[in-house]
Amino acid sequence: MLLLASLLFALQVTAVTPLTGSTSSQHIENQQAKLAEGVLAAEAENGTIVPTVLSWNESGQFNGAEQGGFHGGGPPTAFGNVLDRTLRERNIAFNVNVYFITGDGERSRHPVQLVDLGSPSDHASTASRSFTVYDDDVLRETNESTESTNRTDTTLAEADFFAPDAHDSRVYNVLEVEVVVWRM
Repeated sequence: MLLLASLLFALQVTAVTPLTGSTSSQHIENQQAKLAEGVLAAEAENGTIVPTVLSWNESGQFNGAEQGGFHGGGPPTAFGNVLDRTLRERNIAFNVNVYFITGDGERSRHPVQLVDLGSPSDHASTASRSFTVYDDDVLRETNESTESTNRTDTTLAEADFFAPDAHDSRVYNVLEVEVVVWRM
């Protein structure tokens, strides 16, 4: 009887709030992670991610970016449009970070932010995908009216790009695009 009373008291004292971890919040996190993975996979197949990342200008920021050097939503490209339609319209906040190989051959610890919609919650999910860029790849200019990127005449080997030329070969660098998603 004492054990049953103790158990009943413990259950009444425990508060369950909307922020209490549960299987339903874990399910939502899993759905968001799969959604981000799907966006990356589909857009990698469509070939829209690398041109968006190469949309870098000589002033040291992404084309069309805000003053901090990153976008406050999907960039004005096909990839950015898909991010906005798939995530933002569903009240899912997201950041897009780009990691690269440093001159020492290590993965950079400080990513370049392509999109910054704030600080992720404790229940954020991530998805990432790697892309190889080559010395003869060219920087892109963003055409906001068509959400496309147009080739410039500046190759990565000639440009002041955020990632260094990490290889003494035709390969310029390996970029890891990471999408972090969480509920708004």
